[in-house]
Amino acid sequence: MNKLPPVTKNLLIINVLCWMGTMALAKYGIDLHKLFGLHFFMAPSFRIWQLITYQFLHDGFQHIFFNMFAVWMFGRIMEVQWGSKKFIIFYLLCGIGAGLMQEVCQFVHYELVYAHYEVVAMGNGITIPMMQYLDQILTVGASGAVYGILLGYGMTFPDNQLFIIPFPFPIKAKWLVVGYVVLELGLGIRGSAADNVAHFAHLGGMLTGFLILLYWKHKERKDNHINFTW
Repeated sequence: MNKLPPVTKNLLIINVLCWMGTMALAKYGIDLHKLFGLHFFMAPSFRIWQLITYQFLHDGFQHIFFNMFAVWMFGRIMEVQWGSKKFIIFYLLCGIGAGLMQEVCQFVHYELVYAHYEVVAMGNGITIPMMQYLDQILTVGASGAVYGILLGYGMTFPDNQLFIIPFPFPIKAKWLVVGYVVLELGLGIRGSAADNVAHFAHLGGMLTGFLILLYWKHKERKDNHINFTW
């Protein structure tokens, strides 16, 4: 596959431009993450459209590199398999599903830890109002959509062999997907907040992708069903 299909190509371009724009505008005091990143829905800066815009922002070179590498590696194959229209719908919906899962997890954490607090201690005797603290919580990145694409690839080509670093042997796509589900679930349950990764958002992207594929399969069977009348 020498030529990138249009949606995959444009996703790569838009994400890189947004990343470069974020760094450039930061020099002038404009924070695109604060404007377009996904805020907790109880925070003053939350806007519903952030469920889409957050997918095109990234925090650092490593973050965008691995996400875009996965879009290039799996996205181009799935776009050819499904067609550009279905692919972009799938991509964006998986990102939205990941964002909604992140919102749910943040709400549960808020109810368990912060619901009865009006201020939050930041250390060194400094406290800030709860709403100000919630406004600092941001989610950015295409990872939810990427994990959805990975699941789509694994379900469409389950027996395809993939070489994944650091394993010196090929792994079937279906087992790679299962491995990622187990890994993300384990890290999410353990509560690895220190790594600054939204593990349940990744699972939300995969769950959304799974539900979309089930719907497509059901619709395909329904469309192919022939009713005879006598």
